[in-house]
Amino acid sequence: MSEKILAAGLHSFTLSDIAHVEMGQSPDSRYVVEDPFQGLAFLQGNAEFGAVYPEPKFGCLRPAKRCKVNDILISVRAPVGAINVADRDYCIGRGLAAIRGQGITPSLLGEVVARQSIALRRVAQGTTFEAVNKKDLQTLKLLLPPKTQWSQLAEILDTLDTAIHETEAIIAKLKAVKQGLLSDLLTRGINANGELRPPPTDAPNIYKESPLGWIPKEWDLQPLGEIAKVNRGKFTHRPRNDPRFYGGKYPFIQTGEVAAAEGEFVSTYSQTLSDRGILVSQEFPVGTIAITIAANIADTAILGIPMYFPDSVVGAIVNKIYNVRFIELSIRKAKRILEARAPQSAQKNINLQDLRPLLLAVPEKPEQDAIAIRYEALQNKLRSETDALAKYRFEKSGLLDDLLTGRVRVTPLLAKAAQQSGSV
Repeated sequence: MSEKILAAGLHSFTLSDIAHVEMGQSPDSRYVVEDPFQGLAFLQGNAEFGAVYPEPKFGCLRPAKRCKVNDILISVRAPVGAINVADRDYCIGRGLAAIRGQGITPSLLGEVVARQSIALRRVAQGTTFEAVNKKDLQTLKLLLPPKTQWSQLAEILDTLDTAIHETEAIIAKLKAVKQGLLSDLLTRGINANGELRPPPTDAPNIYKESPLGWIPKEWDLQPLGEIAKVNRGKFTHRPRNDPRFYGGKYPFIQTGEVAAAEGEFVSTYSQTLSDRGILVSQEFPVGTIAITIAANIADTAILGIPMYFPDSVVGAIVNKIYNVRFIELSIRKAKRILEARAPQSAQKNINLQDLRPLLLAVPEKPEQDAIAIRYEALQNKLRSETDALAKYRFEKSGLLDDLLTGRVRVTPLLAKAAQQSGSV
């Protein structure tokens, strides 16, 4: 063992020192069924891996090889090194191996093995078909603090993992609530008492039929072209690959950046236009709704700073008598209608003649404002939890790096945490 490793308080192990490796094997195809609830759920390879736990699509009536609950599942065929945790017993195919810890918790074992995925891929790339075998796994070199500290290290990791999983569950719940709330807000609206109107099935007398379905009687249908100035971001031809038009100081948002915003405000950009580029382009002001019209149809973003657009993005500058957020939500709701207008070709696209006549169901401005406020409140909760999740993941990554390289010792870290806890 090198002096550097010893000085860091780390010990060197091979995977076989601390775990049993069980290689997968393909079962007889006659006993594989397209139902994971028949027989034993069957995993062919990492195609069935989820974020943490597998998501099986098949079942096996006569398993050849099994893993046990809490085993670490690792992909042994391209791409080598992907990790999941077995949340139950599975039948495993030859694309996977199960790693069963001996004296080490699954959470710690999984993290340590995952950190060596690059080393495994290097081994795999030396073969004709990218893969690793049982010996490659068993001889995998690992660095860990002394065994006496493993339970404490696992305690730290489990605490962070619990926070991560709980936050992920909150985010998933908020997203589901958001989808339901959006549908209700844009079809039922909010009455004078600040409450959602009852659905049409319960109170048909307060609704009316329209080309968009049942809408509150107080609402009107208006084309987007009368609600906003809808224009392309280019006056004349701007060559896409001509460097003279790009690379200046003027923000230029890309289609993918609009799609990634998912309706939110954007102030970041990956491209700019030059002085020559803006001579043939239109600048859109803060608050403009950016709408994609090619490939991804009707993805939206709201500008947080003035920007220029490519051909594949249209800007809707909303008249002041309307609420920008409400109009953006209404456009997003019309995504399926707009997608249906796109020609069924290799590259889907729509144009201004599709957008400007788009009918939106619109209430009076105070109700638009109330709907926008209700949406933003939920979105702020979702944003807060998403930020917390990113923070937990960053803390875990940094902490693991410190602990598993010896930069920070486990025992002093726990003592510090206990001291902080006792002072609260």
